[in-house]
Amino acid sequence: MLDLQSAGNAGEYYTPRAVTQFIVDIVNPKLDEKVLDPACGTGGFLVNALENMKKQITSDADLETLQNNINGVEKKPLPHLLCTTNMILHGIEVPNIRHDNTLARPLTDYGPSDMVDVVVTNPPFGGIEEPGIEMNFPAVFRTRETADLFLILIMKLLREEGRCGIVLPDSFLSAEGVTTRIKERLFSEFDVHTIVVLPIGVFNPYSGIRTILLFLEKGNPTKEVWFFDHQLPQGYKTYNKSKPIRVEEFDLEKEWWTDRSNLKFSNRCWNISIDEIRTKNFKLDCRNPHQFSNDVNMSTDELVKIIESNFDNAKELLDMIKSALKNE
Repeated sequence: MLDLQSAGNAGEYYTPRAVTQFIVDIVNPKLDEKVLDPACGTGGFLVNALENMKKQITSDADLETLQNNINGVEKKPLPHLLCTTNMILHGIEVPNIRHDNTLARPLTDYGPSDMVDVVVTNPPFGGIEEPGIEMNFPAVFRTRETADLFLILIMKLLREEGRCGIVLPDSFLSAEGVTTRIKERLFSEFDVHTIVVLPIGVFNPYSGIRTILLFLEKGNPTKEVWFFDHQLPQGYKTYNKSKPIRVEEFDLEKEWWTDRSNLKFSNRCWNISIDEIRTKNFKLDCRNPHQFSNDVNMSTDELVKIIESNFDNAKELLDMIKSALKNE
């Protein structure tokens, strides 16, 4: 079967198969659930969801249900064409893949018929939407950061007990301003239960942006957030075209998912309570507290403080040496 997941570029980069497979495996869409990728690209997430749901088919009626429950939207012509073709090649006779910008529709226009049970997606991020798009959203959430707008849309479209697995830049966790208000609403109305922190290089050679995989369910507020640090395989300095991230690497996360108290993973996972999150004004840090990483991105202020501290320590030691020499 032809695989079009990585075909084309169209000015964007697409999600590695290992990531789409892991997210779909965890979210686990059911046959009778409506699944959406609002920025579907060439259809990687939808193909994985489709294959997952096919396993549950027992009749012709089930097949028709499947046809109606796989939905995607893509605004760029080439990826849209590739995604539609991808769906046909995987058995969907009339794909529900719309050629449109999901964000171009006012949020207030979405109604019950637009609601979905599952969202799996990697929305564009690190960019800015075209002028005027932000006016489709409530004033308190207006921004031109694409990833933030998609998250607001997903919050609107998910039904009660609906689930989502989404790729986001890790800067989302520490961002302030409008993003703080988005996170406040998100943690109040959704259980943001798990964040998998990916290493740099997952999207090489297209982007070096550090990313996270965020999992949430609608209906209950967040009580605590669990983090899992997905580390590079032994001997790897980074991922690249010849050494991409592999599906089997996520076996560790899947094992941990069913037993989070397992001491085997104690140096890779940690959790933070909603009270602490609120105390920090929803500014989260996704750095592993159990180990120091040389590729941690520090702010300028943090670097200055470390340098100042080192200078202070060195000066104190120098003064002690001078004092000792004088007393000889």
